[in-house]
Amino acid sequence: MTDRGGSQRIPRPASARAGRSPAWAHVEPGDRRFSLADVRNAATRFAAPRRIEAPGTARPAAVLVAFFEEDDEARVILTKRPETMPSHQGEIAFPGGKFEPGLDRSLEDTALREAHEEIGLDPSQVEVVAELTSMTTVAGRFVLTPFVGLLDGRPVLAPDLTEVVSVFDVSVSELLDDAAYREERWDLPVELGPEAGLDRPIHFFELPGETVWGATARILADFLEHLVATGR
Repeated sequence: MTDRGGSQRIPRPASARAGRSPAWAHVEPGDRRFSLADVRNAATRFAAPRRIEAPGTARPAAVLVAFFEEDDEARVILTKRPETMPSHQGEIAFPGGKFEPGLDRSLEDTALREAHEEIGLDPSQVEVVAELTSMTTVAGRFVLTPFVGLLDGRPVLAPDLTEVVSVFDVSVSELLDDAAYREERWDLPVELGPEAGLDRPIHFFELPGETVWGATARILADFLEHLVATGR
């Protein structure tokens, strides 16, 4: 049996408790394989995204949720941040970063530029098919806008080791596995920012050797719930 979970720093409060079952709990394991065409269908059927204003000193940022297909199954690309980063050390994340007015015409440009800088993904290989609703990170430092991008096949990547320790990919069916996902409910001090408060859902994906949590897990959970509902 493969060991799940990693050594990510998770500031779990003493009051943390189990959350709800995932929206895909009713789906038979054999029906949890989704193709890239299913991802495309789901992405194009999202409601119009909502952009939220950056509160206080929060900065706009964007990430790329990049999918490709292998063995007739959609896979998503994830990165691991170095322990030397000033924040979110060792966390699993999508490629992305801060909007730079001198470099980016749009947040979509930000997501594509950062993916190129961090993992060497050529923007010309990415078909952006959806912008998802933005969110404020719990600490309130960023307003994050995810973009869904599709690739023709497994890309050849060259990670920048100053920003990324490793790049890996995981299939949708692995993310939907009963052993992978769980939700916890946390009570977070309101001074942490607009996403804090009582009884907040916090998402986790326990993968072989790594734990995905925080904003990345929230984006994944929201997208997977939509995919299961509308992808086919």
